[in-house]
Amino acid sequence: MSQLPRVVILATGGTIAGASANPASSARYQAATVPVTTLLAAVPALQSVARVEAEQVAQVDSKDMVFSLWSTLAARVQYWSVQPDVAGIVITHGTDTLEETAMFLQLTQACPVPVVLTAAMRPSTSLSADGPLNLLDAVRVAAHPDACGKGVLVVLNQQIHAARDVVKAHTSAVDAFVSVPCGPLGFVQDELVRIARAPVRSGMAPLPVPQHWPDVEIIASYAQPGRIVVDALVGAGVRGLVIAAAGNGSVHETLVAALRDAVAAGVAVVRSSRTGAGHVAIPPVVDPVCGTFVSAADLNPYKARVLLLLALAQDPGLASDPERLQGLFASS
Repeated sequence: MSQLPRVVILATGGTIAGASANPASSARYQAATVPVTTLLAAVPALQSVARVEAEQVAQVDSKDMVFSLWSTLAARVQYWSVQPDVAGIVITHGTDTLEETAMFLQLTQACPVPVVLTAAMRPSTSLSADGPLNLLDAVRVAAHPDACGKGVLVVLNQQIHAARDVVKAHTSAVDAFVSVPCGPLGFVQDELVRIARAPVRSGMAPLPVPQHWPDVEIIASYAQPGRIVVDALVGAGVRGLVIAAAGNGSVHETLVAALRDAVAAGVAVVRSSRTGAGHVAIPPVVDPVCGTFVSAADLNPYKARVLLLLALAQDPGLASDPERLQGLFASS
């Protein structure tokens, strides 16, 4: 019998490691309290799938995610991914910022082996905890040869998603994660791992993990906004702003005036859409309203912020070069 593949699990906490005094409650619990060794012990079927090795990288509620943990996680992914006998890496994570961490890893990691994020919508003590099956499925995908070369993946609720596409779209349902507009890449059903399509790969080289992170914030456009927030952020030295704009990147005229002043002050401005799906049209550079505001393409505001953070950290000059910055978003 051939030896099982070796899969490394990097645990960061989240609801999958959460616990509650009331097993009937899936909404009131303490996240990030159960160690990864306990999570593994609850899934004995893992022993028939892979030789699993676990590392407790952090124990946090992902709503409190910070850049320093991203940097640490990237370093551990880089370390394990080049070990000659490691077939894949699984990262356990909270659901609140999972899509942002997945995007960060997608943009910074070369991924010589599958890197798979998983999580849970219900704590480990819940009567119907979804974490154990999600963890088992994630290990199955990480160990599967068809997962190689697909970039960073997310496995939840028996579905396989591309990191760039996946978003959390529900507050509490176990099928909270979806991929828009193209749907998941495949599925897991017991021992069957089926990847039906490959994600679109831009060919963009991995961006370096920043030593120093620029200040990049998100603001929204809505009925009768003021310019107070934009002016305050520019005064505080923000380097980039992502706009959660209405519709196809539409920005209220009051904000347009404030954002033009921000651009003149050397701040990068990127338009995304608050709708949750669709591509924000790229206006001509001579457009009188949004010509100097970069389109986030089809990235939501949170993923657009991750890309803008990494881009400005690598090249601060992009803030005053919207054409080059637009090219980066168009190719991401």
